Amino acid sequence: MKVALYSLVHDTISLKIVKEIVDFFASKGAGIQVEKELLQHIPNAAATPFDSHRELDPKTAVFFAVGGDGTVLRALHYIRESKIPLIGINTGRLGFLATIQPDEMEAMLHDIMAKNYVTEERSILEIKTSPAIAELNEFPLALNEISLSRENTTSMVTINTQVNDAYVNVYWADGLVVATPTGSTGYSLSSGGPIIAPEAKSFVLTPIAPHNLNVRPLVVADDVEIKIHVEGRGDSHLISLDTRLFSVPMNTTISIKRAKNPIVFIKPNTHSFFDTLRNKLLWGQDKRN
Repeated sequence: MKVALYSLVHDTISLKIVKEIVDFFASKGAGIQVEKELLQHIPNAAATPFDSHRELDPKTAVFFAVGGDGTVLRALHYIRESKIPLIGINTGRLGFLATIQPDEMEAMLHDIMAKNYVTEERSILEIKTSPAIAELNEFPLALNEISLSRENTTSMVTINTQVNDAYVNVYWADGLVVATPTGSTGYSLSSGGPIIAPEAKSFVLTPIAPHNLNVRPLVVADDVEIKIHVEGRGDSHLISLDTRLFSVPMNTTISIKRAKNPIVFIKPNTHSFFDTLRNKLLWGQDKRN
């Protein structure tokens, strides 16, 4: 068995958990890879380093992301479309993606060895631009959302949007979020978008502070191509792919669609998406319920 570990944060709690995972799998004779910078914080670990997706063993059975949801999002940089199963150990705050709590970890490690878990595929987004932008082409994927927004101006931008070449709308707004079901509980939700169950085959287009009150989020099938053209008073606008931010010239043609391969999450048999919603959004905490 081969496993890999990554953590964006190197605090005491996260490093303790990383070391426990390494020691557990070392005792089982597993092959272990640890992200290069993280490995420097756990001396004498029985592991080899990796520094890019090219160095990650394609036969890896489990990729551990230790930290918060941001760590899980950045783990996509290493996994990409390899379909290596991913599991998030939460040492952060919300934990919509890093769903395993530290006190659940020991039991989960034994379940992984016994293959007593379920896997869940999550769609990811892929972006292309015309003209091509080298920085985006290097890693054009997003797990949560791709968003477009104004830059260096207080003026709204005009966002021309098509779905499968059919005209949808011209959004006058601060921006537009295109989110996956996974990302529906992130930026899209805070902008007024709906929560979408992970297994739903859909994307949501959520305008950010639209000028027209009758403009609402739109849910579309996930097999469509979304084309966007942004205009405005500035020379450029922003594109974000999860946690990565890029400045691109106005009038760039943007195409967004579902990537060929999904991300595969590992979760315990006892976990459900609705458990996570109730716990993280405090559903049922109202005393009137």
